[in-house]
Amino acid sequence: MTSPLNPLLSTSGPLVSRHDVLLVDLDGVVYVGANPVRHAVEVLGQARSGGSRVGYVTNNARRTPEEVAAHLREFGLEVVDDDVVTSAQAGARLVASLVPVGSAVLAIGGPGVSAALIERGLRPVMTDSEAPQAVMQGYGPDVSWHDLAEGTYAVARGVPFIATNLDLSVPTPRGIAPGNGALVAVIVAVTGVTPLVAGKPESPLMLESIERLAAASPLVIGDRLDTDIEAGSRLGLPSLLVLTGVTGVADLVAAPAHQRPTYVSEDLRGLLEEQPLVEVLPGGAVQCRQARVRVGERGLDVEQGGTDPIDLLRAVAVACWTRADRGEEIDAHRVATDFAAVHAPLAR
Repeated sequence: MTSPLNPLLSTSGPLVSRHDVLLVDLDGVVYVGANPVRHAVEVLGQARSGGSRVGYVTNNARRTPEEVAAHLREFGLEVVDDDVVTSAQAGARLVASLVPVGSAVLAIGGPGVSAALIERGLRPVMTDSEAPQAVMQGYGPDVSWHDLAEGTYAVARGVPFIATNLDLSVPTPRGIAPGNGALVAVIVAVTGVTPLVAGKPESPLMLESIERLAAASPLVIGDRLDTDIEAGSRLGLPSLLVLTGVTGVADLVAAPAHQRPTYVSEDLRGLLEEQPLVEVLPGGAVQCRQARVRVGERGLDVEQGGTDPIDLLRAVAVACWTRADRGEEIDAHRVATDFAAVHAPLAR
């Protein structure tokens, strides 16, 4: 159920019961660094036991699906290799649509890049002197100046250029580091050629996942508005935003229409719960169960805080989106500050 101005949907039972396949992002959803996200293992195990297939969909092309699956099993998850779909696999499908089977393809990035090309009957090479007929670039921490130079030589010759993803940064134990998008930008800057992109928010990775996982009614699950949620939006797929990764209150309330999730939950436990109705009331207030708010020029006015901070956040988000859709300004940081005064732990 939803009102014309309200993009958040409600369910009459557990959210997971509405979907045959869960398309789950990894970093910030299943794990953060070397540690599983709280509740993730238990919830995904219950979803799988209840009949849902859990697919793990990642923009990171560094590792092969086998390596990713082995890592997830270390957390106690029941995962087979085919449950994992990477942007390298989606990128390799793009390459295979552009060059003949058996073609040499310059592979830049980690082992997952070459493995995906081989799976598609293509031959990964390391230098332009081997006459590659395409270039595929994915993330790898050991990518060097020489690798980028070889890619530049090949792209400058006019061969197809495919990037697995354009994430500008990657999290590391020491902080944020350059991601594949930053390295792709080097070749783009030198050659002036814009690559075809496979990863989220572009559609190839999601389409690859839907096909490989035989999804009829998938749910996209992620922690990033500009990749996971937008990827679902582009294909008209419902999405669940979890707040265990990078998205905070200010990000959510300022989200443009194409980056707004269908559902919001603190973590993956939202899959096992009924999603509540969020109503835009006559007069402009927005209510979600016991939480009722207004958003105006002076920021957030909490008329009723309710008992669940996520209900309050749902109401605040819809109030902000409704105001923005009318062309009225939103001070997202002020709203987040006002929210923090009520529920500080969520106001990141």
